[in-house]
Amino acid sequence: QVQLEDSGGGSAQAGGSLRLSCAASGRTISVYAMGWLRQAPGKERDVVAAISSGGSTYYADSVKGRFTISRDNVKNTVYLQMNSLKPEDTAVYYCAAGRSGIIFGSSRNQFDYWGQGTQVTVSS
Repeated sequence: QVQLEDSGGGSAQAGGSLRLSCAASGRTISVYAMGWLRQAPGKERDVVAAISSGGSTYYADSVKGRFTISRDNVKNTVYLQMNSLKPEDTAVYYCAAGRSGIIFGSSRNQFDYWGQGTQVTVSS
């Protein structure tokens, strides 16, 4: 079983940047699919970005061209670089890991393990 600890959230102005980190322990993440999801108040938890064990990526349309997911298997860490932030990016962001190693687009069910979440607030 893998444990995930996400961090790096905070406040930013619209147009600014933040980088989220997800440190894994317990097992190497190299064989896992990894992802970032977010949940705004009153809304469902949606997949923002995902990366397969082989490095293939998926991005939600709302963040394409602004967010970048990456993984460092040596450091056992996954990152989400968020640029050109918008107020609608405000949410709790969760790191997640999927045992299959394959990504399935926007499906929340592809993930088996979750971080505790980190708040991102973007002001206009």
